[in-house]
Amino acid sequence: MRLIPMLLAGVLAAGPAHQLFAQAAGDWPTYGHDKGGQRHSPLAAITPANVAQLAPAWTYHMRPASADVAQVDAAAAAQRAAEAVGPPPAAAGGGAFTRQRSRFAGSQATPLIINGVMYTTTPYGRVVALEPETGRELWVATIPGPGQPSVRGVEYWPGDGQTQPRLFFGTRDGRLLALDAATGKPAAGFGLDGVVNLRTPEILNGLETRQYGMTSPPIVWQNLVITGSAVQEFPPRGAAGDVRAWDARTGKLVWVFHSVPRPGEAFHETWGQGGADARSGANVWGFMTVDADRGIVYMPFAAPSFDRFGGDRPGDNLYSSTLVAADAATGKRLWHFQVVRHDIWDNDLQAPPVLFDVMKGKRRIPAVAIVSKNGLVFVLDRVTGKPVFPVKQVKFPASKVPGEITSPTQPIPQVTPPLSRTSFSMDDVADVTPELKAGCTDWVTGNKMVSGGLYVPVGFNEVTISFPGLQGGGNWGGFTFAADRRYLIVNTSELGQVTALVPSKGPLPVERGPVSGRFQLPGSKLMCQQPPWGKLSAVDTSTGKIAWAVPLGVTDELPEGKRLTGRPNIGGPISTASGLTFIGASDDGRFRAFDSATGNMLWEYRLPAAAHATPATYRGKDGRQYVVITATGGSFLDSPLASDVVMAFALP
Repeated sequence: MRLIPMLLAGVLAAGPAHQLFAQAAGDWPTYGHDKGGQRHSPLAAITPANVAQLAPAWTYHMRPASADVAQVDAAAAAQRAAEAVGPPPAAAGGGAFTRQRSRFAGSQATPLIINGVMYTTTPYGRVVALEPETGRELWVATIPGPGQPSVRGVEYWPGDGQTQPRLFFGTRDGRLLALDAATGKPAAGFGLDGVVNLRTPEILNGLETRQYGMTSPPIVWQNLVITGSAVQEFPPRGAAGDVRAWDARTGKLVWVFHSVPRPGEAFHETWGQGGADARSGANVWGFMTVDADRGIVYMPFAAPSFDRFGGDRPGDNLYSSTLVAADAATGKRLWHFQVVRHDIWDNDLQAPPVLFDVMKGKRRIPAVAIVSKNGLVFVLDRVTGKPVFPVKQVKFPASKVPGEITSPTQPIPQVTPPLSRTSFSMDDVADVTPELKAGCTDWVTGNKMVSGGLYVPVGFNEVTISFPGLQGGGNWGGFTFAADRRYLIVNTSELGQVTALVPSKGPLPVERGPVSGRFQLPGSKLMCQQPPWGKLSAVDTSTGKIAWAVPLGVTDELPEGKRLTGRPNIGGPISTASGLTFIGASDDGRFRAFDSATGNMLWEYRLPAAAHATPATYRGKDGRQYVVITATGGSFLDSPLASDVVMAFALP
């Protein structure tokens, strides 16, 4: 596909003392609120005592005029074609199970609020600037397709004294864009008319164009824009998942970090003979964070492609499913910690690595914490990469799939228990209703499913029930660090997976699942294991112990008295200095506030759509504290585009 320079159309008129986390107290200037990703606001006007009075302040509808929607629909079709990677894996003898692939999605954006202006992307190929007190449009930038702007929002650069502030974001079709923050017009002098083509020959590994783009915003450090990418999960050869840094003024490439080491580079041998060649995956499709004072960028890498079979890549496969700390100025590796060795479970790292200090008595340890789809929490010294709490290498079963050589051990935290289910037996079949128990029992036994669990390899020609499943456990939402309690608070789903690997005519086995890929009663939204099916948990960073855990979400289809099951969720929480934790995420369409100290729910509001996004909070020019959330989703299990709003809430 030939890339066309962007032409923007329709620009309409209109804390904590440490420098790492410093910015205007009332703003939300980056996805994680601060570069360290704490997502903790110093605002305290909304409190546990008055949060029950929180009410809608304004609603912004992201869907443009109907004439524009037709163009958006056409762009969606073009985007799907641009991302096509050939037919999906198919099971021998039919009955193929196709995993959910990238789609023209609803918004998962967290709006930024900076100097009295709110910025966000929309699912309709637009970036908008809004008045934070009213939701009134200040300007609109239309981004020609086919790739929509990053579904999770934008990044802000304050300028350098000579260059004015800019917004940076990627697109699903592989462009990095810069807009003038004041006007929404293309940033002069950056790339070609404000656009840098990310699909370089080196990144495509000399192969035909395959899926390559950005779904999460980049991270800015000083005058560098550091980008990750969204790449294919199948086939295994394709675009590289390298992280790159670009000059925020000119768009020129400054450094590249090879996520799959090249010949002659350290750890190239961890891919076996030929395993690293043109390997796709091992990408940062989620969020990076930065220790601004030390100049360290933290990069959470995902699983390699193909992420369910690794017979063609024997070894630990660095830097897949690994947290890497690098010099932000040069991209030079400082240390790494591999969370999953030889990942064949799709246990991506993708959540923002959150930076904070662990207090052990009078000793202060600079730390970074990460959670992935496996539901395990690792807390590391962010300077050395050494575990703050003990981690042990634990033995796990070997794979029975021909050609597959799994790692004999995996790192397991010894203090913080898993935040999500890691096993299943028939004693765990959900009995929320007699019908659910009978239906799930028949489904499991009728398909001769076998129980798996954390790091138990998927069976060969037998259907395995795996916990956590492909969606987690944890996901890209990650933690908030509630600084007032020193708690890490995170949401997790309990979505098991049913799959089998079967022979194929090609070089790799392929995966198959009966009826459904997820461990849920076919034709329903009900999971087949006992609730909770989604949780919100707090980890005390002083001890590593779980302080509290509560169900997150309700199942409206169930009888009264049985609905507090927790629900699958995507997105993340934020916290405030008054002791509140706000979160949407759950597929029941609610927005909630919890007491950060206890986990007690204090407020909820039913949105017009599920909020598969992370909220933000800010102080308006009128002095009021607002909380804002993007809601564009339906049930997480089928994800229809149910609505498309940004809603802000405030006290009367």
